[in-house]
Amino acid sequence: MTTAPATVSRWTRLFVVASLGWLVCWQAAAVAGAGRRVTVTLGLYGFVLHTVFGKGYALVPSYFDRRLAFPRAPAVHLPLALAGTVVLAATAVGVIPSGWHALGAGLWALGCLVFVGTLGWSVRDNLTGRETGTADAKADRRGIDRLANAFVPVAAGYLLVAAFLPIARALGIAGASAPAAGPAHSHLLAAGTAALLLFAVGFRLLPRFLVASPRPPLVAGVLTAGALGPVALASSFGAGWLFRLGAGLEAAALVGFAVAYVDMFARSDRRRLGLVVLIAAAAAAAGVAALGLHMAWGGLRPAVADAHARLALLGFLGLAVVGVSYQFYPPAIASVRGVGDRTAAVSVALVVAGVGLETGGALAGIPAAAGLGRWLALAGTVGHATVLLAVFWTRRTRR
Repeated sequence: MTTAPATVSRWTRLFVVASLGWLVCWQAAAVAGAGRRVTVTLGLYGFVLHTVFGKGYALVPSYFDRRLAFPRAPAVHLPLALAGTVVLAATAVGVIPSGWHALGAGLWALGCLVFVGTLGWSVRDNLTGRETGTADAKADRRGIDRLANAFVPVAAGYLLVAAFLPIARALGIAGASAPAAGPAHSHLLAAGTAALLLFAVGFRLLPRFLVASPRPPLVAGVLTAGALGPVALASSFGAGWLFRLGAGLEAAALVGFAVAYVDMFARSDRRRLGLVVLIAAAAAAAGVAALGLHMAWGGLRPAVADAHARLALLGFLGLAVVGVSYQFYPPAIASVRGVGDRTAAVSVALVVAGVGLETGGALAGIPAAAGLGRWLALAGTVGHATVLLAVFWTRRTRR
């Protein structure tokens, strides 16, 4: 009989496998010249959030010193997330009528409800995360662990709000000014859910990887700014003092997280590939912050907005996912010929070069550079997907 931890682990891997498929589709769509709505759907809903869901089921309960209440919840959630993303992407491309968008949003929202409901029920008697499961040998980290835990429900709240706003608008419950679509809505998911969870879980996970503790003032500042920034951005997206306040808060969170990670990395003697990749993600976070501030004070320009979105989703969140993935699934254990640390390093280098070229090309108005960057990123993501699939195959065959 399959044990509950084994069930959760299997479905976590399936979420990651699905996210790899979305990653490659996303980069292929970018090469094909798909619009921002298509690429954001594939990159955010497909790649980033499928990974968040899978690892969330595995990590969040243990960080609250609890077990997942319903081990088969991921099996219910994954088909809903996949189907919802497929329909949303298909309507964005235009291959099915726009009226189907409501169905996609509904499927996606149901999946989010399963996710938040399952995690919420699992930690129902420890919602603030005061019980952290921190080992006695690391008792000095309990304060930071408790602080990080307290922001996980905030990220879950952003996810539910973002999931159900499109439905509320379709039903006439939410007004036309509600951030139920477009950049304001995507910031609720990207900044409010994905980035805030990365900050909260990252301040628990990354110090263990590096064997170095983050500075408490940085942790408090990043989490507070990361929690307040998205709602300010979405409430007045594009103009006004609230939009600028949100941009400033989000920039502070991004730069603060980057500084915190680089500081821990400098004090650590760990130099595994995944940890080095996170340095690139930290650099991208600073770039995202700079472009965001530029748009908040200098106005929204399509080229800058495209570069900002690309750098945020693939440069910051994407590379962060890749880096952490290599910690959980080390490329060196792959038994497939030609796949290992070197393959992973080349793949990451291609993605980093691709993001840099595309962002620089977009900002400088050099389409050839941007196009080459997209091709490099596609090659790198195919390589990354190959590495992780080889690792999964190796683990399965060695059982």
